[in-house]
Amino acid sequence: MTAKKVLVTGAGGFIGSHLTERLTKLGYDVRAFVRYNSHSNWGWLEKSPYLKKIEIYAGDIRDYDSVRKAMQGCKEVFHLAALIGIPYSYDSPLAYIKTNIEGTYNILENARWACLENVVITSTSETYGTAQFVPITEKHPLVGQSPYAASKIAADQLALSYWLSFQLPVKIVRPFNTYGPRQSSRAIIPTIISQILSGNTILNLGNITPTRDLTFVNDTVDGFINIAQTGKLSGEVTNIGNGAEISVKDLALEIARICNVKIKFQTSPERKRPALSEVQRLYCDNSKIRKKTKWRPQYSLEQGLRETIEWIKQHIDSYKPDIYIK
Repeated sequence: MTAKKVLVTGAGGFIGSHLTERLTKLGYDVRAFVRYNSHSNWGWLEKSPYLKKIEIYAGDIRDYDSVRKAMQGCKEVFHLAALIGIPYSYDSPLAYIKTNIEGTYNILENARWACLENVVITSTSETYGTAQFVPITEKHPLVGQSPYAASKIAADQLALSYWLSFQLPVKIVRPFNTYGPRQSSRAIIPTIISQILSGNTILNLGNITPTRDLTFVNDTVDGFINIAQTGKLSGEVTNIGNGAEISVKDLALEIARICNVKIKFQTSPERKRPALSEVQRLYCDNSKIRKKTKWRPQYSLEQGLRETIEWIKQHIDSYKPDIYIK
């Protein structure tokens, strides 16, 4: 394919770094937007084998001028930069408003004036809240059960308004729970794995009854690219998910089985969401992305977990399994 110039925001993060590398491998000319810091640390791109082919731009998604400069010369943008920790959104809702809503505005408004050909906005299955019907289609009601979810709903609606008002070619990508190498310990799978690999057989967890639809990061990234490349999904929301659900308890037991250990559970009150804020069930209907693109999930849960376990095993020193990270 031709070397189309694309901007990836949140490029140093978990999903963003995988997406940046995949786009580079496919032949895109990638500009990676990473958050400015005085150490010039580029997150997971620091040691990327593709680093010499990636243009790094350090800025702040909350800064309109920073985004404008980063977008110059680009034809497409994949917007992944966001605050994503749900527990921290209880402590600082305003930070989520400024980053997730204002940051998305900066992308949309600059993309509008730059006449971008493709604007891919990252949503989240948390915008659906607890499933009112399953599997969850893109027509499911939106319920902000946390400040994080509310900020993402607002960002999604703002993006769709730019399609309706200005015909900006916006596509909303709504991944269900993504996991895999490089994910931080604030997420449930690295939390479980790092505790087990550190020798803990009594796991410190929050609520273990909710169910989630888990998608390996390679499949999520493939979904982003398939949605971006099709001409059929502008002004629409598209789910990415495996189309299966598993409870947190059964997930932990599956990880323990793969690791060949026996575990017990201990509830940690600080890890539990407020009762009305807990999303009890997420289960994806992925029929739309299957119909509109060639995307199909390639990883079973066991395959994805084995790769994730092996990666965390090699990087266990970077995890702090005894500390609760919001």
